Amino acid sequence: MDTTQLLKGVLDVAVLAVIQEEDGYGYDIVRRLRAAGLKEVGDASVYGTLRRLYTAGALSTYVVPSDGGPHRKYYGINTEGRTMLAEQRASWTRFANTLSLLLTEQHQPTATIRTIGDKS
Repeated sequence: MDTTQLLKGVLDVAVLAVIQEEDGYGYDIVRRLRAAGLKEVGDASVYGTLRRLYTAGALSTYVVPSDGGPHRKYYGINTEGRTMLAEQRASWTRFANTLSLLLTEQHQPTATIRTIGDKS
């Protein structure tokens, strides 16, 4: 299954979850998402998500000087972000439970479906 489209739908909640554990700068957040198993996540997607979540009021930012390069902009989750994360967790759990139920063998059709040309 191509997970690219799935990832687009859950990137906000994934970023919030990663930042909830510890503040981070853009590429650090990308690395943590990939380490968690979201190997297909793109840098540009995460940076866009960070900007969108910041604009929505879910994240705060601060700058940390760097000895070996440009200053880094760190993102931290705030009260609005925690509320958003809790709501998205609940939505994800409901959705995942529903889809899991639909995909179990108990919900497969009991009648045999035949296609044209089947001899059974």
